[in-house]
Amino acid sequence: MQSTNRRALLKRLATTGAAAGIAAGGGLSRAGAAPAGVASRAGIASACQPLTGLTFTSSEQDQALGMLDEAIARAHALAALKLDNASPPAELFDPRLPGWQPREAGHRAAAPRPAPPRPSDSEDIAFAPLIHLSQWIQERTLTSLDLTRIYLARIEARAGRTNAIATLRSEDALREAHALDQELEKGHWRGALHGIPYGLKDLVDTAGLRTAWGAAPYRDRVPDSDATLVTRLRDAGAILLAKTTCGALAYGDRWYGGRTRNPWNLEEGSSGSSAGSAAAVADGLCGFAIGTETMGSIIAPSARCGTAGLRPTFGRTPRSGVMALCWSFDKVGVLARDPADTLPVLAAIEGADGLDPCAISAPLAPEPALEPTKTTLGYRPEWFENAPASDLAVLDAARQAGFHLQVLTMPDIDLSLLGALVSLESAAAFEELTASGGDDLLTWQDDVAWPNTWRAAHFETAVNYIQAQRLRRRLMQQMALAMDSVDAILHPNNAGGLLPIGNYCGLPGVIFPSGILQQPTRHGFTSYIAPDQVPSGSVLHNVPFGTSLTGHLFDEARLVAIARTLQSALGLGSETLRPPFDQISRHAKL
Repeated sequence: MQSTNRRALLKRLATTGAAAGIAAGGGLSRAGAAPAGVASRAGIASACQPLTGLTFTSSEQDQALGMLDEAIARAHALAALKLDNASPPAELFDPRLPGWQPREAGHRAAAPRPAPPRPSDSEDIAFAPLIHLSQWIQERTLTSLDLTRIYLARIEARAGRTNAIATLRSEDALREAHALDQELEKGHWRGALHGIPYGLKDLVDTAGLRTAWGAAPYRDRVPDSDATLVTRLRDAGAILLAKTTCGALAYGDRWYGGRTRNPWNLEEGSSGSSAGSAAAVADGLCGFAIGTETMGSIIAPSARCGTAGLRPTFGRTPRSGVMALCWSFDKVGVLARDPADTLPVLAAIEGADGLDPCAISAPLAPEPALEPTKTTLGYRPEWFENAPASDLAVLDAARQAGFHLQVLTMPDIDLSLLGALVSLESAAAFEELTASGGDDLLTWQDDVAWPNTWRAAHFETAVNYIQAQRLRRRLMQQMALAMDSVDAILHPNNAGGLLPIGNYCGLPGVIFPSGILQQPTRHGFTSYIAPDQVPSGSVLHNVPFGTSLTGHLFDEARLVAIARTLQSALGLGSETLRPPFDQISRHAKL
């Protein structure tokens, strides 16, 4: 097939009957009934063939015309449907390959780590990890009411600078905190989350409280019921303090209220769509936060803001009442100040609920007593050749701690062939927004933003989508072989294609803070600018960096234990990871 200029192709699509056949679901408007007999041989030759990569003879084209008219009619009929965002497709994704068996997490659980005495300074309390806050509340050296007041005061003083809070629940949170303190006085302790205020990404439904998905078309949306995870967190004693901002429809850090900023450098955004959750945790505005990930939206903002982030196995947490972007990719996870903080939160929200057809009930082990000398980490030396100093420090710490490092053979698959999967699923989830023109209301309108991505998705064929899903299955098989002899993979966040691979395969991942480096202001999703690439005269900022672990299905506890061991070896704790309030003092000239 001869190459075809994209602009010329689109022009032909606009002037031939083939346009209706390929994009009728969207002639990108609600067109109503399909016109009769609009497909033509000229349309097939000039438009359909370049898009499919197939060439048909004249007789084959003539023979196809009738069926193409039927396809056009179906497309118009489907476009006229109003499918609720919560309605999943019949085809469901399961990350477990035939014969899969869970891995033994460890014979012994890690011994509890006693918290230090409760500090008197409110900032020290605000930045304390959840595991310490929980012990202080249980011991009644800290009340939930006092902790809630500390966070509310910090939100009032600091949240405006990061633009991380979408909706605040001040009075309700104080009332719930008081009630939970009274419960504790009567001897009723609900567990590790009792009395802990948290932030909730604003695409998770909360009854009677605005859940706007970060997008102007939905800014007045108020759901009637709570998401499953909200109910489970409430039952566990957690206090919903605020809805945190999210990039519009789960992409990036721009929402209808502006841009969520990195508390370490207010001149740059906080990256992926769990932007407000990462910024709020990093700035000491809540005890932990809930985020979601489709293709990096927990890992990326955690890396930018310096939080620990847990992306659980696909299916581990139910998504009932959570905005659907991509049914075979979406996962609900946790952002916190310490990797260990993520497990009690995951324990509260995991497991099937009978509503999300992809949710899976699988045992969640406690954090194991890790023995580094009996733990194998897979890696590739080239991943670390031009990596940030923080990643090199983690690799050295792993060696010093006694971990066995094994060079991996990674899957041999062109990941770009899978690149349309997210675009296609999300375009289906929000087809009505595209067809109605409501996508014009979204803040971000660049070429790579959702509006243009979804319009382009209507020119992809269903055959291509299915072939890509078949290739995805092959990737899962090859990745299972690659990981067979290792306990986890240690890697810079974006190395080896592991961020998309982990999401394509439904694998869990943990990111943990690994260093503080100087960087100029970064734009978009740029994560690291090497020293020799920094423009002369740039203002440098001290900003955190993180390193990632990718693990086996449902093996989150082992990932947390490895992350804690490595972070402890680096001597990097929550007392170190505190964004400056006055950032001018942290600037330096190159």
